Amino acid sequence: MQTRPLGTTGPQVSALGLGCMGMSALYGEADRAESIATIHAALEAGVTLLDTGDFYAMGHNEMLIGEALRAAPAALREQALTSVKFGALRDPDGGWSGYDGRPAAVRNFAAYSLQRLGVDHIDVYRIARLDPNVPIEETVGAIAELVEKGHVRHIGLSEVGAETIRRAAATAPISDLQIEYSLISRAIEDEVLPTTRELGIGITAYGVLSRGLISGHFTADRQLAPTDFRSMSPRFQGENLQHNLSLVEALRKIAEQKGVSVAQIAIAWVLSRGEDIVPLVGARTRERLTEALGALDVTLDDADLAAIEQAVPADAAAGDRYPAAQMSHLGTDR
Repeated sequence: MQTRPLGTTGPQVSALGLGCMGMSALYGEADRAESIATIHAALEAGVTLLDTGDFYAMGHNEMLIGEALRAAPAALREQALTSVKFGALRDPDGGWSGYDGRPAAVRNFAAYSLQRLGVDHIDVYRIARLDPNVPIEETVGAIAELVEKGHVRHIGLSEVGAETIRRAAATAPISDLQIEYSLISRAIEDEVLPTTRELGIGITAYGVLSRGLISGHFTADRQLAPTDFRSMSPRFQGENLQHNLSLVEALRKIAEQKGVSVAQIAIAWVLSRGEDIVPLVGARTRERLTEALGALDVTLDDADLAAIEQAVPADAAAGDRYPAAQMSHLGTDR
C-alpha cells in the first residue's frame, strides 16, 4: 500500500483511508458483521487510517471500530490510526443541536471516545464543525493539552475556511484538514487548498464519491429511506439528480475507455490532485472496498485529466452538498 504524509506534523498514512460513518448511520441499514469484516479487510490490504465521529449513531460507530480492532490480529491492530471528529450535539431522537467546542467539552468528548474505541490515544482529533460561540484558539488549545498528556497524537480541523485554518495553526501544529473534495465538490481549490499547502497542512478528503452519487452505482429510481441523508440532500433531488447523473454518464465513458469503474476513476482523480491529499472511501462492504482499492492502480495522464475536466467541469454539479440548514455550519462556501 502506498503511503502519504498527513501534513508536515502528522504521521505517514495509507494513500486511502476508510471512512466508517456509513457502517452506523445516515445511509440506511448496514450489516454489523460485514462492517467489521470490511474494516479487517482494509487493514489487511494496508489501509491504516480509520475515520469516525463520536456522534455517528451516538457512539455506535466508535464502538464498532473498537470491536473490529479487538478482533483483529495484533499486527494489524497496531498499524491502525484513528481519526475522530467530536463536538456535534445530539438528542435521543437522533436530532442535531449544534456544536460544543469549549475546552471542558473537548476533554469530556475525548474521554468517552478513548473508552468506546478501546485505545489509549487518538491519532488525529478534531472538532467536526466550528463552534460559533467558542474561538477556535480555545478549542485547539484544549486539544493541544490532550497531546501534551499523551491522549491525542495530532490535531486536525474539519470543514473550516482559510482564516480559521490560519488562526488554528498559529495556536498549535495542525496535521490536516478534513473536508469534502471530489470532482463535483471543488470549492477548496480557491482559498482553502492554497492555505493548507502554504502552512504544510494535509487534506483528508471525504465525500470523494459524493455519497455514492458519482460512484457509477446510483440510479435515478433508487428508493431512499427517510433516515438516509441523501433523501434530504439537494444534489439527490429531482432535476438536480438528473443533471448530476448525466455528469456520471459522461465520466463513465472515460472510465470504460480505460477499463476501470466510474468509482475508481473518481477516486483516482482525487489521488492525482497532490501527495498532500488522502481520500477517505466510505466502503461499507468488502466488495466496495475492493473496488475502491483498485483506484490505486489507475494512472491518469494529462489527456485523461483533460477529458475528465471537460466531462465534469468545476462547479458543474447541481445543488448544494448539504441542505440549507446545515450549510451555515460550514467554513467553506459550498
